[in-house]
Amino acid sequence: MATTSPDRMTFLEHLDELRVRLMHCLAALVVGTLVCWGFHERIFHFLTQPLRNAYPAVKFITTGPSEAFMMYMKMSFFMGIFLVAPYLLYQVWAFIAPGLYTHEKRFALPLVFGSTLLFLAGVAYCYFVVFSWVFRFIIQFAPKSISPMPDIEAYLSFVLTMFVAFGVTFEIPLIEVVLVRTGIVTVAKLKDIRSYVIVGAFVVAAIVTPPDVVSQLLLAIPMCLLYEFGILLAQLIERFFRKHATEEANTSDPVERIAAELEAPRDPGETEQKRLN
Repeated sequence: MATTSPDRMTFLEHLDELRVRLMHCLAALVVGTLVCWGFHERIFHFLTQPLRNAYPAVKFITTGPSEAFMMYMKMSFFMGIFLVAPYLLYQVWAFIAPGLYTHEKRFALPLVFGSTLLFLAGVAYCYFVVFSWVFRFIIQFAPKSISPMPDIEAYLSFVLTMFVAFGVTFEIPLIEVVLVRTGIVTVAKLKDIRSYVIVGAFVVAAIVTPPDVVSQLLLAIPMCLLYEFGILLAQLIERFFRKHATEEANTSDPVERIAAELEAPRDPGETEQKRLN
């Protein structure tokens, strides 16, 4: 009769662990939402500041009796996610870490923290740079006889959508690194499809951003630059892991040496060439 190894978890134990992690995440979201609700006036002032800087006389309106309350709830919830994001990522890491190899843990942990920092960098770029340019550009074309009175629900949805769009955009370098490290694509392939990515960046920017040239350029250009940065970063990381695997192979016993060689990433084109020779 087969027995389960003490260091292995059964399927039901995995489900129970997942349930515990999800409950922790849910509790963190509730706490984050309540904390942000306590500062909802300040958060509202912060989110509307870019538009008020471009047009100080702007007045926000609501079209329903409960719209202001629901807007504050929605705003507090999404800001709460930003607030507890590090803890949520820790719960994800704590759940998957036991199933990773040592070299995978060395790669995954910087990936988690790096993705968080890049997402926040994208949100900051959107708030401090994009909104400043976009709102001023739009206000310039408003007739003098018309006073802008945006619906607060529509404005909040626009702001959150832009935050997510630019936050995800700034994840492009890490996405490239993951694709290269997992062997899905090579650095050479990323270089080959560069022209298609540039066209795709402008198409995505035209869909996500408002219908004005300024906001589209402010999203498409960083996407292209981040793509190039991702290629460079992937090359550097590949060299680092290849060098590290070689050093481990030279100082280990034969069995560990073979494992290190298998761990070292290889270029599929190079492997095919060796096979043909």
